[in-house]
Amino acid sequence: MKLAIEYLTEVEQKAEKILFTGLDSAGKSSIVATLKREFSKIASIAPTRGAQKRIFNFLGKTISEWDLGGQRSYRISYLKSPNKFFENTSVAIYVIDIQDNERFDEALSYLRDVVDKFDELAIEPTIYIFFHKYDPVLSQNALNKYKEIIMDLKQNIIEKIKYDDFHFIKTSIFDISSIIKGISEILLELFPKAILIEKTIKEFAEKSSAEGVVLLDNNSLIIGDFFIDNEIEELLNNSMPYFLTLHDRLKNAKSEEKNLENGLFSIETAGKFFIFNKINLGDEIEPYFILIVKGSTDYEEENIEILSSLLKEILKKD
Repeated sequence: MKLAIEYLTEVEQKAEKILFTGLDSAGKSSIVATLKREFSKIASIAPTRGAQKRIFNFLGKTISEWDLGGQRSYRISYLKSPNKFFENTSVAIYVIDIQDNERFDEALSYLRDVVDKFDELAIEPTIYIFFHKYDPVLSQNALNKYKEIIMDLKQNIIEKIKYDDFHFIKTSIFDISSIIKGISEILLELFPKAILIEKTIKEFAEKSSAEGVVLLDNNSLIIGDFFIDNEIEELLNNSMPYFLTLHDRLKNAKSEEKNLENGLFSIETAGKFFIFNKINLGDEIEPYFILIVKGSTDYEEENIEILSSLLKEILKKD
């Protein structure tokens, strides 16, 4: 199958390029849909046709996201024209379906082909291997089996594919936080501004006795966070998709409640108090969101506004 070649636009040439690649049915498009909070579409996603591109903003920088369809005919076309599909890649995310053991050899063979094309183009993007469909709903025996499979795959990749910058992450659409956290960590490596954001969040948490604070962007990506322990980290990571989806629903509903219109609301559940607030940077700029968890209801809205203002100033800086 021959693909139509699309040359990079001026915006794409200046953007940080994130490349999703791997075999067909590995789950690349489901990962992208999860980040966009298009959960209802995941079950009916059709195979990606060719290269699907999306431009979005992350910490004031332009990101060019490429989702390369993994059917064999497309893969042949990419390899024949590497400068059109792999050129300018900053980060490559290679997705492997760990439940499809019959295609492991094929998956590693194509990964080797992709690395060879990076060498041919004289580029060295960081490559993240997503061991996908590591589903928490699997039985403990199955999870133990997949842990062994992942260890073997890691060893084969490191020993048989000579590349200095491999990283490995386990993901599942049934554990949305694994995808959000994984992609967020990848992107934050590209932006030093994140250090100041982390410091600001930590200082606020310590002064306000917050047990956890997360700053998110409109693409469900974590910009900065702070947790007092692993339990709170897991609680907040699992809560983020709920609050973002709730906000999406509320913004489309008419409400006379001032706080809801401004994106500030709170919920008490499971012995914890959650505060969610939207940060608006301007009409033409996508918002950011703060999610805070406390052990009690004693919080001052003024302090939330101060944190929002501080983060807004940092986010606005070039």
